[in-house]
Formats: sequence, structure tokens, C-alpha cells
Amino acid sequence: MAKQNVILGLDIGSSKVTVCAGNIQGENNNIEIIGIAKAANSGLRKGTIVDIEETVSALSSVLEKTERMAGVPLNSAYVGISGNHINTTTSKGVIAVSRADGEITSADVERVIEASKAVAMPPNREILHIIPKSFIVDGQQGIDDPMGMTGIRLEVEASIITGTVNAIKNLNKCVTQAGLEINELIFSPLATAKVLLSKKQKEMGVMMIDIGAGTTNIIIFEEGKLVHCAVLPVGSMHITNDIAIGLRTSLDVAEKIKVKYASAFTKDIRETEKIDLSDFDPHEENKVAKKYVAEIVEARLTEIFSMIRDELKKNGRDGMLPAGIVFTGNGAKLDGLINFTKDYLRLPAQIGYPLTEISGIVDKLDDPSYTTSVGLMLWGMESGKHSTGGGLNLGKFSSVVDKAKQVFKQFIP
Repeated sequence: MAKQNVILGLDIGSSKVTVCAGNIQGENNNIEIIGIAKAANSGLRKGTIVDIEETVSALSSVLEKTERMAGVPLNSAYVGISGNHINTTTSKGVIAVSRADGEITSADVERVIEASKAVAMPPNREILHIIPKSFIVDGQQGIDDPMGMTGIRLEVEASIITGTVNAIKNLNKCVTQAGLEINELIFSPLATAKVLLSKKQKEMGVMMIDIGAGTTNIIIFEEGKLVHCAVLPVGSMHITNDIAIGLRTSLDVAEKIKVKYASAFTKDIRETEKIDLSDFDPHEENKVAKKYVAEIVEARLTEIFSMIRDELKKNGRDGMLPAGIVFTGNGAKLDGLINFTKDYLRLPAQIGYPLTEISGIVDKLDDPSYTTSVGLMLWGMESGKHSTGGGLNLGKFSSVVDKAKQVFKQFIP
């Protein structure tokens, strides 16, 4: 195995850090995972770093585990960024086509996308992504790919994803102190969607919901294009806190109860079912009704899902996504979540699993907590930028890299 083929995806979350290292094998460009690991992290709050030392310690721990599995040094990574500091706005760019015969070239496309950056933005914000929604050529709307067409005026409508400068700098500092260079910062849901959502789902209309510890990320696609994305400041840790308060027990016991017994759907639970707290802590003596715990969970989920519905209404998609909801993240493991979602949002719902054929260490891929780091690794493979060992052989992997050369197609699998 050649070192230069290793790509690292790094997901730094509010409760954990996950890493996925992979490479591309053979003439068929088969993707193989050679290292995957996670470590607990308490250095973030609502997706934003609040303790650099704790975050660096978690990063160092997970990188050491991954290097042992991969058998090669890991020097750089594609890093996910999220948190409630992320904003999405819509912008338009307009240019005159450069060629005398009016044929639109890739240079024109790049220029019009660059022109869409000219949007009023506070000085404390930095652009992470510019994602074209559609192009307009001489007033003709709804064009996906304008290259080769003829016109005088080229316009683009694009989504601009930004983050605060301070949050980005702190993330950079943590990764650098852990001994890694950052190849690219990627808004995490974009990378996760690469793994979980099919082209058909994106065409029909789908929402992906990533329930993390401190935040819930949502992203909506329709007609193959990104429609909307948002970060909600509530996550599965808030459910744990509610259980701890409701049962007057410790956070550790509340987390164990959530994992083993909590349900999002009270209709499925009998009144007589009890949970013995002494099973989790010998100092606890009480028994509590399982239905009461489910009611606590349901109350918090109702808050989260009311925010999700607001986002759907804001974009005119409430009850209007035929491909429904795809869940990921640690919070997606909650029992009864699918039934709750179907009941509340009136949409189909399912737990997402990687769609890409991947070999190697695949036994952990059924765990939703690894999905984003796998998506970041795949993003790196498609980008054609430098890998952890000094750069991909672009000639050998041209079929992967070619996908990234057309800027406006990079978010369509």
C-alpha cells in the first residue's frame, strides 16, 4: 500500500471525535477503509470549541488509534465544521460572456461563481462554500450546466455557507496542535450527504437530519440541488439532561437509560413497564415508569421537530418531500424515532447507511456516529487535493478527480 494514497476524514463533534482513513485500490478505484476510530470529547459546546486543550487531547488520542490501524503516519485531513455559528444565504452573480462568439467556457463559469461572492457580509464571517443552484443565460432560467451554450450574459444563483472567523481559527488551531494540516474545511452535512443520499433521493426531494450531541444539522435537496441547510442549537445531549432532571439522577445514569430504554414513541409502551435505576447505579433505589421516560424524550423531540418543521415551512417543503427524511448521528439510534417522525412530519423516514461500496474495516459503518468522517474521506478522494502522505497520483485516479473539475456539479453524486 502506497502512503500517498491515504485520505483522512476528521469529524470533531460535541461529544466525540471520529476519524476515517481510506485509500483507493486498483484500476477500478475501489475504496478501502484502513483505519477508523473515535474518542470522547468534551471540548465543544453546540458544535463550537470552548476548550482547546481538551479537544487537542481527544484528537491526539483518536489519531494514535487510527495510525496504529492504518500502519502509516497521518499528516493531513479533510476536516468537518459545524455548529450554530454556521449561516446560509443566497447570492447572485452576473458576468458578460468573454468569448467573441458567445460560447460559455469553464472560465466563465468560474468567474460568475466568483462574482456571487460579492455579497454584503459582516467582517467576522468567512465563506466556507459557494454552491451553485442554477444558471441563467440571457434570461433563460433553470440551466444546470451552461458550458458550451451561447449567450451574452451569464448569471448564477448560489448558496453561500459561512462560519465565524473565530470559530474557524479555533478549529484550525486544535487540528494544527494535534499535528495535522487541514486540506480543506467542509460543512459537515455536505460530506455526510455524499455517503447517505442517492442521486434519486436528491432529485425527488429529501431532507437529511444529523442528530449530534449538541446540535442537529439539517440539509434539504430537491431536483438534485441543495435547497437549504441549517444548524439547530439542540441535540441528543439535551435529551440526556432532561432525563437526569426528570429522574433526579446523574448524567451518566441518564445517558445509560437513554441508550438502553428511552423511546421516542410513547404509544408503544405499556403503563406497567418499569426501569430499575439500581441496574445502572447501586446507590439508586427507585424504579421509574418507562412511559414517563418516554414522555420526557417525546417533549424534547417535539421541540427539535418543531424547529425542523419551521425550516421546512420556510422553504415551502412541509410535507412535500417524496423521498422523506434520512437520519444519521448518534441521536438517530433512539428507539421509536422513525415512528415519531412519520407521525409528526407526515413524511417517510429511515435511518441512513452508506450507499458507496467500501471494503476494508466496514463492520463499524452501521454505526451512524462514523458516517460524517467517512463522508469527509470520500470528499477528499473526489477533490484530488493532497492526501496525508503527500498527494494523490491524479493520473491514476482521474475518474475520481474529474468529477470535481466541474465546479457546479461537485455536489451531485
